[in-house]
Amino acid sequence: MQDLEVTSDDRTRKLLLGLLLDGIGMISFTIPLLGEFSDVIWAPIAAFVMTRMYKGRVGKVASILTFVEEILPFTDVIPSFTLTWIYTYYFQKSDREI
Repeated sequence: MQDLEVTSDDRTRKLLLGLLLDGIGMISFTIPLLGEFSDVIWAPIAAFVMTRMYKGRVGKVASILTFVEEILPFTDVIPSFTLTWIYTYYFQKSDREI
């Protein structure tokens, strides 16, 4: 029962943090010209945070996609952290037995 609570807390924490980070990434979209310059700084930070939040192959692939999404102009509206959370907790195959 204890492990289930920790996992649930971890899921919630990652979701809330992901929503916050997606919001930060989208803020730069609202500031013309300056926003695209800030993406040069935000893209590597977002990619690094993604690798720390999600371990293994998911984290590596998601960090690359996040970096590309943040560095390309006009793609800031894609919520990469939230999409990774959804993939991790709802679509990723689990090694757990049912």
